[in-house]
Amino acid sequence: MPSPRISRAATSGNPNNANGRFEFMSLLTNKTSLSEQAPARLRTSDSPVHRKDSSSSQQQLPEEDCMKLNPSFLGIALRSLLAVDLWLSKTMGVCAREGSSWGSARPMMKLVEISGHGIPWIAGTMYCLYKSDSSAGREVILNLLFALLLDILLVAVVKGIVKRRRPIHNRMDMFATFSVDKYSFPSGHATRAAMVSRFMLNHLVLAVPVRILVMLWAIVVSLSRVMLGRHNVTDVLFGFFMGHMQYSLVEYLWLSPNTLPALFKI
Repeated sequence: MPSPRISRAATSGNPNNANGRFEFMSLLTNKTSLSEQAPARLRTSDSPVHRKDSSSSQQQLPEEDCMKLNPSFLGIALRSLLAVDLWLSKTMGVCAREGSSWGSARPMMKLVEISGHGIPWIAGTMYCLYKSDSSAGREVILNLLFALLLDILLVAVVKGIVKRRRPIHNRMDMFATFSVDKYSFPSGHATRAAMVSRFMLNHLVLAVPVRILVMLWAIVVSLSRVMLGRHNVTDVLFGFFMGHMQYSLVEYLWLSPNTLPALFKI
């Protein structure tokens, strides 16, 4: 049986045991120092000054962020109206594609679209102006031509200002389009249909069935814009209203031999 002196000597002479004890003691020392530093950090983060700084940084938000967090009633109403407009326009676009629910009626709707296009109306008006042999008839037809040109100008200006894109389900296969026709608001067909129908009902002597057909034509042309997916509902509604206002403007700027005598002599 070994003596205690030999075992103590062997233990003290073994370098591995000494290093192991030193490493263990150093780990204990590091843990103790970390445990002492952690409460200090927590105390620093929980200090009143730190809480005050964090609360002040949260309260001092930019005005734009405050507006986003607290939207106005008008903004909510406009966004809701826009959502309803997009949903209703997509639901009513039954002829937007060949595979739509009313895709078989798409060719007929495109004929209605051409009947409300500006180029056929301007060309037909100029031909009637050339063939007219009465001064009263030339005056009416000349003002109709003026109304058509004014309609194209005003619609192009409004479209260029608003720059609303056409519905995503629209297929760009329209007849004779121009650069500004990539925009949707307002509907040029709706403005033209409303203005021309009101012009014809007030300045042409028409039978009752023909007057009814003129009004139905204006409604069908405006409705076809949504069915073909060309415009949203609000584009057509505003365009129809704008067409009525344009007619009032034409009446105010009516061209007569008294205002433009040289033109009527030609």
